[in-house]
Amino acid sequence: MKISTRGRYAIRVMLDLAEHNNGEYIPLMDIAKRQEISEKYLESIVSVLSKQKFVKALRGKGGGYRLVRTPAEYTIGSILRVTEGSMAPVACLDDHPNQCERASSCKTLQMWEGFYKLLNEYFDGITLEDLLEQSTDTGDYVI
Repeated sequence: MKISTRGRYAIRVMLDLAEHNNGEYIPLMDIAKRQEISEKYLESIVSVLSKQKFVKALRGKGGGYRLVRTPAEYTIGSILRVTEGSMAPVACLDDHPNQCERASSCKTLQMWEGFYKLLNEYFDGITLEDLLEQSTDTGDYVI
């Protein structure tokens, strides 16, 4: 499994908005400069985040983006699922219940389910607030 630039950049955008969270809208141009990411590419990312109500957008003078909730209410897992889609390591775990005709006899299914559970628990256990706090100490999170 590989997280795309879209997922990684979405986390960086959300983290930037959390870091500069003063209640005002932050222009996308400012985020793009700070994060050294193309403004055009960021437009497609914040569009998805806005549609999923992760950020609020305001057009025109004084416009930009801001978080809808507090940084503690956004998990990295939720951001990745919005931008990446399913994080299931194998296709059969995308369906609930599992629709694979081999599921009842599959010798590897339990392994994949365990990995998927670990992955979700790990990313759902990290919030934007956690990343903000660890950036001032020697935490282990790397995006």
